[in-house]
Amino acid sequence: MAFELPKLPYQPDALNPVISAKTLEFHYGKHHQTYVNNLNLLIPGTKFENMSLEQIVLESDAAVFNNAAQIWNHTFYFESFAPQASQKLSGKIEQLIIADFGSVAEFKDKFNKAAITLFGSGWAWLVINQSGKLEIVQESNAGNPMKKGMKPILTCDVWEHAYYIDYQNRRMDYVNAFWDIINWEKVNQRLS
Repeated sequence: MAFELPKLPYQPDALNPVISAKTLEFHYGKHHQTYVNNLNLLIPGTKFENMSLEQIVLESDAAVFNNAAQIWNHTFYFESFAPQASQKLSGKIEQLIIADFGSVAEFKDKFNKAAITLFGSGWAWLVINQSGKLEIVQESNAGNPMKKGMKPILTCDVWEHAYYIDYQNRRMDYVNAFWDIINWEKVNQRLS
């Protein structure tokens, strides 16, 4: 089965000024597309050839894992955004965040620290852990918490290609702005 680059659920300029159309041109249009192209070259004739993307992420390693996980991670990341997103949490995610972190502000502070302090390239994730609680985890490179039995709810891409065009080396500014475009309705849907 050949994989295709998933369509963005918004126009390329819709996330301005948090994420510019130029960043999406490179991050989505080039980086994300390259992972799709690479995986399509790697899997023909292997046991992964007819698997779903999630199955490949869970069962692969090395180059196949890196490219499959980056497709999955990026798709999940890009689908987490909405133009003119409501910055107010509501519904089940708000209840769980308050129950597991004490407050929304405390959660955002801990998530920001995870995203900002991750050395090198990778991802900060909000997950449901194996105990059924929300947890914030860091994953380097193409890491995906599904490999550890966790359910991803939200992620922040902290590879430099996610923010360098708009923020240069100011990862903290990017992470702080990230909250302005989160689609909390989508995040709530991921809880079920």
